[in-house]
Amino acid sequence: MNRWLPFAGVGLLAALAGLSLWLAGNSATSPALAPGPIEASPAAIQAARFTDPAGQGHTLAQFAGKVVVVNFWATWCPPCREEMPAFVRLQGRWGGRGVQFVGLAQDDAGKVKAFARELGVNYPLWLGGAEVMDLSRRLGNRRGMLPHTVLLDAQGRVLESRIGIYAESDLESKLAAVTGK
Repeated sequence: MNRWLPFAGVGLLAALAGLSLWLAGNSATSPALAPGPIEASPAAIQAARFTDPAGQGHTLAQFAGKVVVVNFWATWCPPCREEMPAFVRLQGRWGGRGVQFVGLAQDDAGKVKAFARELGVNYPLWLGGAEVMDLSRRLGNRRGMLPHTVLLDAQGRVLESRIGIYAESDLESKLAAVTGK
């Protein structure tokens, strides 16, 4: 066996990891990460049921009339961790202007509570089982990648579906355009 083979394998894995991170950061231009078709009606999106970490049931219908930013994420997801402080800042700036952020995770309630405390999350973080990723897929995330962010108008219609980190300045511009504020 060639003694360089293990090093070549590690190098190849590092290159693939770097490529995947680059693609995740450039999802808007990468056909591999471009969102697929939307397969959920506004009524189905708003009727999907989730629970908060305390076990209380919720649906997105409670935010009818608001622009809703739905973020599919997980506590174990580094890009999610990187992106969420921007969402906290945007919720603070846009919450009074008819915008509501909601995080949806298929994760452990205790981990979600700790994560929310650690990052000072100022918007609802809801949980679910397989239905979380099922809804994500029906909203264009055909590969089940995280983070996945969906922008809904005040009637619950999908305006945008984005896989990968959503830059704060890009989302702020989009919110300004959608709300006219």
